[in-house]
Order: sequence, then C-alpha cells, then structure tokens
Amino acid sequence: EVPDVIDIDSEKQSTLESYGIGNAKTDAFGRKCLLARRLVEKGVRFVQAYAGNWDSHDYIQRAHGSLIQSVDKPIAALLNDLKERGMLDETLVVWGGEFGRTPMFQGKGKNPGRDHHIRGFSMFLAGGGVKGGTSYGATDALGYHAVENKVHVHDLHATMLHLLGIQHDRFTHKFQGLDFKLSGVEESRVVKEIIS
Repeated sequence: EVPDVIDIDSEKQSTLESYGIGNAKTDAFGRKCLLARRLVEKGVRFVQAYAGNWDSHDYIQRAHGSLIQSVDKPIAALLNDLKERGMLDETLVVWGGEFGRTPMFQGKGKNPGRDHHIRGFSMFLAGGGVKGGTSYGATDALGYHAVENKVHVHDLHATMLHLLGIQHDRFTHKFQGLDFKLSGVEESRVVKEIIS
C-alpha cells in the first residue's frame, strides 16, 4: 500500500495549495504534513513529521523567522484537513521541540542568538481529546521561568498516554531496584485541565 499512500498526485490542487506544496518556502514540510494525514487515513497509529535545523545560536530572528514561515501553513492545513475529514477527534497532534530558548540574547554584535533553555517553553496539543482553545501555564514576565501551572515532561507524557487510552502508571518494569513507568520513575500526573 505504500506506493499509493506516498503518491499525492490524486490530491485536489486546493489541498496541495493549502499545505503549501509548490511553494519553495513550505513545500518540504507541507509534503510531510500531507503524508502524515494520508498515513493516519490508512490506519498508521504513530506518525512523526520532523522539521529540522532549529538549533540556531546566532541570527536567531532571521533563522527562526524563516523556519516558522516554513511550518506554519502546513501545520494549519494538517489540523484543518483532519478536522474536515472527521479525524481530528481521534488523532492526537503534538507540536514541540526538545527544549526552549533563553529569553535574552546570547553573544554580542550584529548576529545575536539564544541558548538552550529548559525552564519555560511552549508546546501545543490538538485533537485526540484535548480541549480546544485552551491555554495552560505561563512564564514570568521575561519568559525565563515557568511560574503558573507547570507541566513537567513526565506530566506531558502521562497526559499523552492517557489521551491514547494507556494508563501510564499501570505499566511498570523493575530496573536496578526501581519501578519504571512509561512516564518515568518520578511522580507524574495527567493534566486533566486540558482534556475535554
């Protein structure tokens, strides 16, 4: 079935345009997002659409501004397409990276960047039982520390597993005297405030 799934020639021109396919800036990631939708349609349970090269430490405004322009339209198209096809309710979409960026510039001169930052960063979840239009958590005024409704990565994993119908704390295995859960060895909770 793979050749048929990856052959996007059968898609309407309006669909291709909505994903940004044919536009130099959005074509590559647009194809990944469209392929993700087609794979989900065929019953593939886990799909990752990867947009790389976010590890900028200089020219941050130019570098990330360009990257955002390349992913924004395709992501919006994917969410709209899943919704229009009645698939968003059963498809959990997670957008995020491995870490945030410091709120202050790193380095001096005309090409300042930002360093890796673990104390406050954003992600979004859509569909799959997530309450639409909900914003949860906040940072301080500088964006340096998470200060309100903090969600640890273990909580995020527990919540995602819950949305997939898996009880994160029921599946454990012993390793070096510890009970490892799917969401780690530390305490974790399902963030029920974002679940519809």
